[in-house]
Amino acid sequence: MKPDRLPIFALLAAAACAQSRPPAATPDPGVYYKLSPDAMPQDGVPKGEIRGPFTLPSQAYPGTQHTYWVYVPAQYDPAVPASLMIYNDGQAFMAPEGDIRAQFVMDNLIFRREIPVMIAVFINPGRRPDQPEPTPQEWGDRTTNRPTEYNTLDDKYARVIVDELLPVLFKSYNIAKDPERHGIGGSSSGAIAAFTVAWERPDQFRKVLSNVGSFTNIRGGDAYPDIIRKADRKPLRVFLVDGRNDNRGESRDGTYDQRRDWFYQNVRIEQALSEKGYDVNYSWGIQRHGQKMLQTAFPEMMRWLWRDHGVSTDPHDMVERSPSAPAKQ
Repeated sequence: MKPDRLPIFALLAAAACAQSRPPAATPDPGVYYKLSPDAMPQDGVPKGEIRGPFTLPSQAYPGTQHTYWVYVPAQYDPAVPASLMIYNDGQAFMAPEGDIRAQFVMDNLIFRREIPVMIAVFINPGRRPDQPEPTPQEWGDRTTNRPTEYNTLDDKYARVIVDELLPVLFKSYNIAKDPERHGIGGSSSGAIAAFTVAWERPDQFRKVLSNVGSFTNIRGGDAYPDIIRKADRKPLRVFLVDGRNDNRGESRDGTYDQRRDWFYQNVRIEQALSEKGYDVNYSWGIQRHGQKMLQTAFPEMMRWLWRDHGVSTDPHDMVERSPSAPAKQ
């Protein structure tokens, strides 16, 4: 899925040339992305269960709490350690009529053995008890602790996930302790938050799924490429998705702020990771700031991130050659 890479200066030159041409005659580039069959329930595929909502009090952000849901696949066997995937802005990733519908994707991919059996957590940004829960229309930037938690380059949100959430999950489910079997993802500010969790705690999370990541100067996120280049390489695997019609740093008066150009900064992140030898993949499309590309890209992102799960090549292993059946209760 990797197009030819261009250095930043070439990207800027191409952008300058493109400004002299009229834009494509479409009101919304998102219409070119259609929901994958993997994001829809399929006949014969056992459905996982979504449990919750649950409430997680926070010590990292005193006075706030996080609402979360737990996806338990039909194949989960408490006697066998499962992998783990965390989704920031959980309400958006699990919305049954949304662009991602992650629980349906996991049902289908686990059934076909394309990803391992995994527990998933859909966690919303923290909020005070008097603040409303995020919705598909308002993700919490104006009504919750989301801007502080997700966009700040510190270890506080990593503490929410590692020190507050994981112990609760480990008590209730048999989840593998191997960090190679732990992934985290998100969109926009939720994506940079996912990267920050893995960056701060690679001892716990090593797979990152990022869509339209806010690696911009909201709270200094555009510093990451330089941070990546200066630091020792960490054992992370990262898949980035963004669109050329994402927020491009243009203000209402026509001035351009490169540090607030989402697409430009996502390309910088990819190039920094590639130069340092990270296991990185990316897909650049034409979506705006949203999740339309994930309608088609999300299943492939999951397959790529989890491509190294266990496999048997024994031709006589008929269990391995068949779909993954529900666990016996």
